[in-house]
Amino acid sequence: MKKTFQIKTDKRIQTTDITAMVQDLIDPGYEGICVVYTPHTTTAIGINEGADPDVASDIERTLANLFPKDGDYRHFEGNSDSHLKSILTGPSETIIIENGKLVLGQWQSIYFCEFDGPRTRNVYVRLLAD
Repeated sequence: MKKTFQIKTDKRIQTTDITAMVQDLIDPGYEGICVVYTPHTTTAIGINEGADPDVASDIERTLANLFPKDGDYRHFEGNSDSHLKSILTGPSETIIIENGKLVLGQWQSIYFCEFDGPRTRNVYVRLLAD
């Protein structure tokens, strides 16, 4: 079963915790796995610490330093740095579901990562039952 929701970003580089949005799509008692996927070439899905907001800002800042917006790129649209950030981080994550709950570590959250915003983006969640 595929479910979809949208994320509206406000900044060029933005990391948004989507854990609750994904969890809300899962019925109580459901067992299986879910794949969280973004179909955009300048976005990513990641899992990392959600307790300290400085982690997300550290990720954003480090990726911006690794791939500066005005680097020596040939892609004519001016967003090569966004494509590089996306390919490094990846478009999807797979998470186990037990008894209707995402199996994440105590500090883990699921993040939607925007690298070429602000925009409105789609996120797909595919639930696969045991």
